[in-house]
Amino acid sequence: MPAAAQLAPKTSAVVTTPHVRAELIAHAPDGVSPGAPVQVGLQITHQPEWHTYWKNAGDSGLPTELAFTLPAGITAGDIAWPVPTKIPVGTLANYGYEGTVLLPVPLTVASNFQPPATLAGTPGAEIRLKASWLVCRKECIPEDGEFALTLPLQGSTALHKAEFDAARAAEPVALRQPGAIEVDGQTLKVRLEGLPAAARGKTLDFFPETGEVIRTAAVSGKDWTQAWDGDTWTAAMPLAEQRSASPDAMPVVVALAAADRAAGQPVAWRAEAPVSGTWPAAVARTEVSPALQAALAGNAAAAGSAAPATPAAGSFWMALIGALVGGLLLNLMPCVFPVLAIKVLGFARQAGDRSAHRTAGIAYTAGVMVSVLALGGAMLALRAAGSQLGWGFQLQSPAVVAALAALFTLIGLNLAGVFEFGVMAPSRVCTAEARHPVANDFLSGVLAVVIASPCSAPFMGASLGLAIALPAAEALLLFAALGLGLALPYLLAAFVPAVALLLPRPGPWMQTLRRLLAFPMFATVAWLVWVLGQQSGVDGAGALLALLVCLAAVVWAFTLRGRTRVVVASLLIAVSALLTGAIGRNVLQPVEPAALASSARWQKWSTERVSELNSGGQPVFIDFTAAWCVTCQYNKKSTLADTQLLAEFDTRKVAMLRADWTRRDPAITAALAALGRNGVPVYVLQAPGKPPVVLTEILGKDEVRAALANL
Repeated sequence: MPAAAQLAPKTSAVVTTPHVRAELIAHAPDGVSPGAPVQVGLQITHQPEWHTYWKNAGDSGLPTELAFTLPAGITAGDIAWPVPTKIPVGTLANYGYEGTVLLPVPLTVASNFQPPATLAGTPGAEIRLKASWLVCRKECIPEDGEFALTLPLQGSTALHKAEFDAARAAEPVALRQPGAIEVDGQTLKVRLEGLPAAARGKTLDFFPETGEVIRTAAVSGKDWTQAWDGDTWTAAMPLAEQRSASPDAMPVVVALAAADRAAGQPVAWRAEAPVSGTWPAAVARTEVSPALQAALAGNAAAAGSAAPATPAAGSFWMALIGALVGGLLLNLMPCVFPVLAIKVLGFARQAGDRSAHRTAGIAYTAGVMVSVLALGGAMLALRAAGSQLGWGFQLQSPAVVAALAALFTLIGLNLAGVFEFGVMAPSRVCTAEARHPVANDFLSGVLAVVIASPCSAPFMGASLGLAIALPAAEALLLFAALGLGLALPYLLAAFVPAVALLLPRPGPWMQTLRRLLAFPMFATVAWLVWVLGQQSGVDGAGALLALLVCLAAVVWAFTLRGRTRVVVASLLIAVSALLTGAIGRNVLQPVEPAALASSARWQKWSTERVSELNSGGQPVFIDFTAAWCVTCQYNKKSTLADTQLLAEFDTRKVAMLRADWTRRDPAITAALAALGRNGVPVYVLQAPGKPPVVLTEILGKDEVRAALANL
């Protein structure tokens, strides 16, 4: 999903994101009147190591797009693109800009232009711009922004003269002669004539404006040669392995290297050269899985225009079905077992009461649907505000993990018979609970969603990844389908008599079952404490355990009678408060992630490390995981611990990287989004020069072996 730029309270000339500062600036030295020179432009200042793209982005990326809204009588021309730089990225190369760049656009003022009036009554020309850009380091973040600027019609607007002069100096100068390009087998031969003396004999950079024609990453040497003959420059370069264009003419730019440029002199030249020769047949592009292709297409569409294209209806319906099936399968995940236990006990209590069954089923479904939509809406809203979040994001917070551990401790103590809510709660609350038992069923639906969200069932990944690139209404439909799938078994049990007949009749066995079901709750507490230990270290886990013991002691104290209850409960509350003040901060204090279980095999993931390994010709296997993801832990202990499978990784020299998403990590979130995913587990096998292969969430050994065999 595009990261929305962080605008000021009102639309202004400046938009700031974590990666760039973008400003709409203008140059109108003679005011805004017919025939007067007027220029506007988007000035982008990049954070170190980040870049945006030229009109031809190279091997990857998207060019910046500008859409102006102007007063009647004023029209905007095309972007006067400054000469870019070649930015190597692993085995690929892009054309783009680092540091600060201005993308100027000339404005034409018609002869019959009538000056408008601003709201304040002062004549002025309001310039509005909606811009989108893709900013990348190793990972890429689509961003956009809306800008507004009012130019006075009289007087001079020339504060940014130096910036526009620098952009004009960096704009390629048109050559008088068109030059010529010849296709010779798999080689493109370029001939440019009439280059000035300042360029002769120098090594020039070459930038084709037509994308996906040459091998962008080729370097000087056997793959890429150039030579001079007087004022004529010739070069030969390899065609791209997966060429997508066979033009009859190619606009091209050549530029001096930065060290050879002189102030006040042209730095680049442009020609539109006709192409002779026969283009070789283009190689069919390698395809990726349909789900990943749909997600990447959605991401590219969202990043490439101000109004993202809606995916095809068929793809959307398939995503809806995938979300529904994924929700159904969530009921089989270990995450949901504690809530399953509560629902089994509740249905058993209502055996023979069909009306109560139906009411409970509807209330539970309502709790699930409201919670899923609230969680999905919050995630979409926070993502739109610039936060890098994914499915299960709430468990990336130690505070949420600790609160859930406390909640499940209370539920477990209640099921074990340590206390009854009716004893501890005021009588009015107990009476309200008796009158409205549907509240319990509704809250159990809420609890199911909270505890189920760390799991990523099969079919969910692509659907939820696609949801991030969709308009809000369609994205929420996908979340609703997920919630319906999660609640559907209970809804069917409530309304289908055949299912209800399978339930046993109430009896003394229920008290035994109730106490037995306390142990899944305590097991969940143990898991949550372990998750917190991954986030806040052993001190945090120990502090949480101590505070949970205090919580249990306080709850027990409230079950006592008379004066003893007041004295013991007060004493335990005071001790708990002192202990919370002394060690409570350890629960919330983040620490560095624990060392990888096998540092000799598993390396820490980073985009830089992936690029480094791929550039050396080594494939990589990436495990996107989190401590709170039960499915991730199952796959680690089964498939990814198989000695024979690990031996196959070693035989094929596949580097194994682990991306730990236990705590929030924007780089991992961005990498998941680029794969069309927004939750874990995700398993990726990536070979140099090939698209990534995304494996299923429930990882099978045969599936991994098949992927390795295709390397």
